[in-house]
Amino acid sequence: MKLVIQRVKKANVKINNEIVGSIEKGFLVYLGIHINDTKNDVFKYVNKISNLRVFEDEDGKMNKDIKSVNGDFLIVSQFTLYGDAKKGNRPSFIEAARPEVAIPLYELFIDTLKNSFNVETGVFGADMQVESVNDGPVTIILENL
Repeated sequence: MKLVIQRVKKANVKINNEIVGSIEKGFLVYLGIHINDTKNDVFKYVNKISNLRVFEDEDGKMNKDIKSVNGDFLIVSQFTLYGDAKKGNRPSFIEAARPEVAIPLYELFIDTLKNSFNVETGVFGADMQVESVNDGPVTIILENL
């Protein structure tokens, strides 16, 4: 898996100019699923982002996790995170999981987060427009946990 996590003041995802997911303070997470990812990877990454301490405490230090600030998640599927553009100018996406593998893992990721958090989403495979106000800016990339 590869995740791009942005700490946001607000974010939304639109399809055909209609908002399908929207959050205020929290994490906008672009989620890429690799061809070799498993359910265990889902649980590892959900645990990691649930406990990631990048929200400021009373002293201005990044010391708080998302739960302690009552933050929400907006999860957006993003197979292009596995685009390989080392050769030529057109990226190859052969490392990205096919939908029959990716969709169940994407849904498990969301369902696992929903056990403890408010979670909004885009639509897997849809043409989406994402708007966000990055807070900080703080952007973290997670892969190979």
